[in-house]
Amino acid sequence: ALSTSLSIYTLLLVSFSTHNNSIRIIKKRRKKENQKVSKIAQRDYTKMVDMDWKRKMLSSELSSKLHVTIPSPFKVPVSSPISCSAPAACSAYELYLRLPELKKLWSSREFPQWNDEPILKPALQALEITFRLVSSVCSDTRPYTNHREWNRRLDSLVTNQIQLIAVICEVEDEEEDERSAPLDDKRSSLSLLPHLATWRKSEALGRKILCTIDNEMRRCKYTLGLGEQNVSNKPNLRYDAVCKPNEVYSLKDNPYADHIDNEENQTLYVLHQILESWIHASGNLLRRINTSIEEGRFGEAASDVYLVERIWKLMAEIEDLHVLMDPEDFLKLKKQLQIKSNGQNDAFCFRSRGLVEMMKMTKDLREKVPAVLGVEVDPTGGPRLQEAVMRLYATKGDCDKVHLLQGMQAVEAAAKRFFFAYKQLVAVVMGSAETSQESCDSLSQIFMEPTYFPSLDAAKTFLGEFWSHLG
Repeated sequence: ALSTSLSIYTLLLVSFSTHNNSIRIIKKRRKKENQKVSKIAQRDYTKMVDMDWKRKMLSSELSSKLHVTIPSPFKVPVSSPISCSAPAACSAYELYLRLPELKKLWSSREFPQWNDEPILKPALQALEITFRLVSSVCSDTRPYTNHREWNRRLDSLVTNQIQLIAVICEVEDEEEDERSAPLDDKRSSLSLLPHLATWRKSEALGRKILCTIDNEMRRCKYTLGLGEQNVSNKPNLRYDAVCKPNEVYSLKDNPYADHIDNEENQTLYVLHQILESWIHASGNLLRRINTSIEEGRFGEAASDVYLVERIWKLMAEIEDLHVLMDPEDFLKLKKQLQIKSNGQNDAFCFRSRGLVEMMKMTKDLREKVPAVLGVEVDPTGGPRLQEAVMRLYATKGDCDKVHLLQGMQAVEAAAKRFFFAYKQLVAVVMGSAETSQESCDSLSQIFMEPTYFPSLDAAKTFLGEFWSHLG
């Protein structure tokens, strides 16, 4: 028995010793594996983030071997994301708004040497048409009209337009020569605003608008001359000669005014005249941006590009006013005017040739990026543009170029936001049956397209990853 016990004890000791040896072997193996994994991870991390980049960035010596991966584009089976509706639909839209006559007013040049006339004239005419909208809303006797909200929205709409006009005038102040605006000491005698400020129904809003003009034009060397207080006694713009309020007012009635008895007819008509006026102004701005970039005047181009961004936002605000129109009256008007969609890619906004052209010009800003950076596109698909963008961001040597590139991306975001909001607006105003539920319709593709500026996007993506790993 004793011999048997000793044998069992010996076997237990051997087993325990073997178990301990196994544990030690396993631990050594795990330690080696962990060290191996750590080395692999460290090597991969070193490849991903080169710590020497910090020194190179601060010294503005970016590596010539940098490769930035650009996200793959979102593909939608639509050949042309934005194009005009059928010619008949576009022509009907233009005739309803009397656009041929409006275009003559926008394009007339009373002061050929004044550089800002093609931009400021349609902007002032849009403002004058807005005064007519104020008068129309205040004259509306329907008991179910939301006058309180209309007054708030119109106040905001007028204020935003005056702010844009003031910025245009500020930029012009830098030119002290014969190309400056036509000025004198007389006030406008034809504008509708002085009448709004004295009419009982619109007096509060009219006086508020006059105060807004005083406030927003304070940085300009002249004022609009619409009856504002003008404490600084600045010269007045020759508003009547530039804007031609009488000729604008002569277009107050649309071709259907006589035989369509619907209060919303005038509202719809005026809203789209305001919209088209700003579209025309933005087209001239975009052309001026292209010229400024070609001539190396990047600071002026940056100022203009932010104006275009604000116009896109203003246009969305104008479209939002459709929500305040009475649902039944508007849908009845839609039937009376025979407004209907002809297909999934025939959004109502595409009946505006000016809007389609404005969007195409906005998208074409991407072609100006190489000129801004002073480099040519690498035909082999290399990261030449991305490197130039990162070098520009790192050195901060040319702020005008940075501002211009940022403004271009801001314009893209504002344009895509406009079309996204428009699709939702159509569903709210007309019902979801009027909107395409397919992801490949033109409106959806516009705001789901990849960025128009992949080099700027890739540069920011890389720099974001770089700085996140430094922390």
